[in-house]
Amino acid sequence: MTKTELVAAMAENAELTKKDSDKVLNAFISIVTNELKEGNKVALPGFGTFETSERSERKGRNPQTGETMKIAACKAPKFKAGKTLKDAINA
Repeated sequence: MTKTELVAAMAENAELTKKDSDKVLNAFISIVTNELKEGNKVALPGFGTFETSERSERKGRNPQTGETMKIAACKAPKFKAGKTLKDAINA
């Protein structure tokens, strides 16, 4: 499903215009992004949790040249599905 398809489905399901649904989706993405940047997590009970994890510096290999290189430490976003979502998918 693409963003356009998601916006259309949200509009139909919530009886909103596509323009309003797009605003809501963009606001959601912006809020989650800002919270993760600040180091907070966003929990949606029944759906899941968005959070960040620290990745330490590590060595990697360039697949084209075989040369060893450093991969810098970074923060990576994670999503952990909630029980209700897992149960719905596996039902």
